[in-house]
Amino acid sequence: MSTLTSSVFTTETMTVPGGTETIVRGGRDLFPLLPQALHGIRRIGVLGWGPQGRAQAQNLRDSLAGTDVVVSVGLRPGSRSADDARAHGFTEENGTLGDWLAVAADSDLVILLIADAALAAEHAQIFAVLKPGATIGLSHGFLLGHLKAIGSDFPAGHPVIAVCPKGMGDSVRRLYQQGETINGAGINASIAVHADPDGHATDRALAWSIGLGSPYTFATTLRDEYLSDIVGERAILLGAVHGLVEALYRHFRLDGADSVTAYERSTESITGPIARTISDSGLAAVRAATADQDLFDRAYSTAYGPARDLVAEIYDEVADGTELRSVILAERRLASRPMTEIGGSPMWSYGAEVRVRRGSEPAGIDPLTAGLFVATMMAQVDEFAERGHAWSEIVNESIIEAVDSLLPYMHARDVAYMVDNCSRTARLGTRRWGPRFQAAYEQIVLPRLDEPADSTRLKSFLDNPVHDALATAAQLRPSVDISV
Repeated sequence: MSTLTSSVFTTETMTVPGGTETIVRGGRDLFPLLPQALHGIRRIGVLGWGPQGRAQAQNLRDSLAGTDVVVSVGLRPGSRSADDARAHGFTEENGTLGDWLAVAADSDLVILLIADAALAAEHAQIFAVLKPGATIGLSHGFLLGHLKAIGSDFPAGHPVIAVCPKGMGDSVRRLYQQGETINGAGINASIAVHADPDGHATDRALAWSIGLGSPYTFATTLRDEYLSDIVGERAILLGAVHGLVEALYRHFRLDGADSVTAYERSTESITGPIARTISDSGLAAVRAATADQDLFDRAYSTAYGPARDLVAEIYDEVADGTELRSVILAERRLASRPMTEIGGSPMWSYGAEVRVRRGSEPAGIDPLTAGLFVATMMAQVDEFAERGHAWSEIVNESIIEAVDSLLPYMHARDVAYMVDNCSRTARLGTRRWGPRFQAAYEQIVLPRLDEPADSTRLKSFLDNPVHDALATAAQLRPSVDISV
């Protein structure tokens, strides 16, 4: 059971499989309560201007407009992002743009949104300049893992909170803007309270989440968030989906399909109709919508086991710090050169042609693609459930973030473009694990498609409690079409 309490916002009890969770529903009607919930915070410093920094700084500024709470952006000297921050209204002249350490020293809530490896290397400088009692804010738990790995901790006497949007920065901003006309539009978020010396950390985290436009906010721990976030990036959110479409494209080409059709049956099918079906109607609806349920069932049966093995391996390596160390080591190797782009295989050259054809020849749900994708998504769901994660976290990190944020973005551009324009931590993880998934599909799954479906495995899928958990979460979704 996941619980949270607030002295400012109304909580709701949500029934989930095996118990209940406490959540807070968002909405612009709550914005007038934000200064009260922040409990004395009058300056919020957002360090970094990557996708999350850009989105969160703008959303918080807009939500707090007309109050005495100031949102400022802190950047390192010579940052190439400074001109873009100025173009979005953060300037030295109005006191909302400055040196990152100066902004940190002047802020009551310091939100750390610089790159993970940079944060691991430079957190001590930030901690050293903080005001006494200033709140430290994170948007995932990577820094916690690093501090534990080096035998360190957050500085005593400071509240430590996290607000973790379940979508990429562009979605956080775009859906917030949709909320100007539809109350509650936005991306769900989890909150974690890691340290609460003054007793107001939960309210501050909720104010931050609601200010970002989160339709509903649920509670987790910083450790659980870090585990589910990093594992999800390497599995169904990015790594697995990249490996899957590469494998399927090759499979369809070898089976005689032309290049455009192979792209449509693999990438286009996942990012378009499969994602929309899950978003609108749930996971089981994908199986019902396929023209060949027997092929879906055989694909699901063969893919679930190998996918589950890989997700479990990723989880173990994140939990013991191996994946974190690989990111930091890679950042050191890449310090003097840019990371190569991932979209080097021939399939990505056909994406533009497929996107042009959408109006006249919309892609359908390919049963083979659907079976493999849903099996991989369910492998992550089941692994998280077995590891004890809360249901809100499971459905948001494994399903909602995929179908309501990342896959729509991939649909508008393509999977490889998405990977090359996300955080360096996610890019590194996709490069490490995407080929592992691709090899599993090509070497283990696809050669076994002629085997009969596993009725026990299919029953486990159809009876899985995730369907009820996802349906409950869907009731909190705003009535707005998510678009890129």
